[in-house]
Amino acid sequence: MPKPSIPKGTRDFSPVEMAKRNYIFNTIREVYALYGYRQIETPAMENLSTLMGKYGEEGDKLLFKILNSGDFMRGISPADLGEGTTGHLAAQLCEKGLRYDLTVPFARYVVQHRDELQMPFKRYQLQPVWRADRPQKGRYREFYQCDADVVGSDSLLNEVELMQIIDTVFNRLGIRICIHINNRKILTGMANLIGQPDKIVEITTAIDKLDKIGIDNVRTELAEAGIPADAIAKLEPLFLISGDNDSQLDAIAAMLANDEIGTKGVEEVRFVLDTIKPLGLNNVIALDLTLARGLNYYTGCIFEVKALDVEIGSITGGGRYDNLTGIFGMPDISGVGISFGADRIYDVLNQLDLYPPNAVQGAQVLFINFGQAEAARAMQVATQLRQAGIAAEVYPDNAKMKKQMSYANTLGVPYVALIGETELQSGIVTLKDMHSGEQTQLTPEQIIEKVNR
Repeated sequence: MPKPSIPKGTRDFSPVEMAKRNYIFNTIREVYALYGYRQIETPAMENLSTLMGKYGEEGDKLLFKILNSGDFMRGISPADLGEGTTGHLAAQLCEKGLRYDLTVPFARYVVQHRDELQMPFKRYQLQPVWRADRPQKGRYREFYQCDADVVGSDSLLNEVELMQIIDTVFNRLGIRICIHINNRKILTGMANLIGQPDKIVEITTAIDKLDKIGIDNVRTELAEAGIPADAIAKLEPLFLISGDNDSQLDAIAAMLANDEIGTKGVEEVRFVLDTIKPLGLNNVIALDLTLARGLNYYTGCIFEVKALDVEIGSITGGGRYDNLTGIFGMPDISGVGISFGADRIYDVLNQLDLYPPNAVQGAQVLFINFGQAEAARAMQVATQLRQAGIAAEVYPDNAKMKKQMSYANTLGVPYVALIGETELQSGIVTLKDMHSGEQTQLTPEQIIEKVNR
């Protein structure tokens, strides 16, 4: 009989791993709610007509498709099988697919429920998504996204609030971060400035690598992308812009003074940074003129978050988009959103050992089972503790003391409660501190006070 296994690119999570992940999810969930965002959920599977054509050709290939139930081959002719086009055949065999992200299902939700929604609509969603990608380190076929979006409002106060959310979440998690900000309109302005508006993707892809490969290699990459030498020379001042956020904004504003779109981008970033200054964020915000995210998608401010104490990629990202629902025939709904990378945040917290002790703890008190009468009393006291908010567990079997204590040790239970014959008669419980080894005789009320303290 083959050994049981799971599909490549998926993972099991142990109780300790789940406790750590829930600490992250609960922190994000609490902060979203703190800012007035409300939770929705959408089905794991969507109609393929909803998903197909929304992620580009490469993205469509990564959709997990679900075979129609029942006789899924019904209506398929030998000619269909002989055509050899898997896409054509899949369209006949599969009407549904697993969601690739939370954004397209959210757009579908907004259009489908538009008459019920109060605009602006602030929603958050913490759910798994699936991609038929090649599994490799850090890339999975099933993973969680933790998204928040506000749609139906053009106000830049939404951008400010999302940056506050980012700051609050990472402050609560104890991770020091830098929030990088740029604007899609500034990038468009730069492409216009050098007379290469059609080459915006190539330009931003190259300058995004400035820190990693240096100016000379960026020049080479731009030239290989077919950008003329005189146009590359016009970009040179961009590479030399330095100083604080205000100085950089002044410099790029001067460069883009004659470009309407670029100037609008500078004004938007300036508003966001000026509005956020008096709000007292704990983390650094840096204008990053080389930042480029999802160029066919974002239309305004874009964000990316990097951890300062761990070498890892972006741990949160997002930005403003102007046509989320246009893919479903409802144009001109503007929105702005962010997504926390839960898996990368998990890795950062593990590397820096930032989990609070109670985040991974199960029961705080384990009652040893000395027999039927003693266990019955233990159940009563455990119920009292649970009513006071203390996680308590009664060992189910009257096993040897050593085995029960070993169970408590392995699970890291901080206190063991002993109710033997003597305790049964006196109504007192002997409480053992597993860290210090100290034993004290206490009433149930005193145990509650001690453990809570």
